[in-house]
Amino acid sequence: MFNWAVIFLIIAIVAGVLGLSGIAGTASNIAWILFVVGIVLAIIFMITGRKPKI
Repeated sequence: MFNWAVIFLIIAIVAGVLGLSGIAGTASNIAWILFVVGIVLAIIFMITGRKPKI
């Protein structure tokens, strides 16, 4: 999850530098959502004691 969030964050930064505001906004929103989902899953796995499969 965090890998995808970082990828979309990089896409958002590159698109922002190139002046593509629509794509940058969408990519940053996707990165934020994936980051939050990753954090929630990490907390759930820490509470339940399960380790995610790599």
